[in-house]
Order: sequence, then structure tokens, then C-alpha cells
Amino acid sequence: MRRYGEPVQNGQRYRRRPGAYAILLRGSDVLLTHQAEPVPELQLPGGGIDPGESPIAALHREVFEETGWRIGQIRRLGAYRRYTFMPEYDLWAEKLCTIYMARPIRRHGAPSEPGHRAVWAPAELASGLVGSPGDRAFLAKLFD
Repeated sequence: MRRYGEPVQNGQRYRRRPGAYAILLRGSDVLLTHQAEPVPELQLPGGGIDPGESPIAALHREVFEETGWRIGQIRRLGAYRRYTFMPEYDLWAEKLCTIYMARPIRRHGAPSEPGHRAVWAPAELASGLVGSPGDRAFLAKLFD
């Protein structure tokens, strides 16, 4: 599996954290989420898969929490690995990020997750806007 981001720090223990993330295309725009904390950045909507939760259920939940949108027509694009410190959880994580393509179906309101807001961006610019190098690579492969 391809790895993106910071190198592994020798001697640091990492906790495996699987996650599901979506590239949400509507016309020529991509729906991203802006996360204000701990570092303001644009991201693909998605996040960690809870114990006992399926990746698709986690994707639906996370996208809804971070954007307020319901999604459909989901298909898996691939996955990557990222080693990082997650200050909001005080956790050194080995993130296993599975990327899906999906369609935003219906907006139900503002994001329910504090510090998030939904942002539409032109697809051809999206890879230059997101903070995660793995997310950038998937977007660039599709749209650049």
C-alpha cells in the first residue's frame, strides 16, 4: 500500500486507525470540508471507522457530520497509509485511508461536527487545496 506524508519516527508507537473518505463530485465541483482545528485546512470528508462499524456506514456518517450531505453511488477507488500525530486525540496514528468516489445526493443542513463547514471547489483545483498529501494524490489522479 502506498504511503504518503511524514516519515515513520523511529521508536514511536503508532495505533492503527482505519478510515473512509469520499471524493464527492457534482458537475465540475468537488465537495470538501474545512476543518478549523487543530490546524485549519480543507480535507476530503470522512474519518475514522468506529469499532464494529462497516467502512460504508462510517463513510455515510462522517460525510453527513462534516458536510450535512447524504451520499449515494459509492465506489471504492483505493487506499493509502499515513503516519501522523493527531493532536485532537493525543494519538500517534497509522491511518489506513480508504478513498471512495460518491455522489452528493441531498443537503440536510449545516455540518453537525463542530469546526467543520462544507466547501464546494472546482474539481481541477481541488488537489491543490486539500492538506493531506494522500488526498491530493487521489484528486490529482482523477482531475489534473
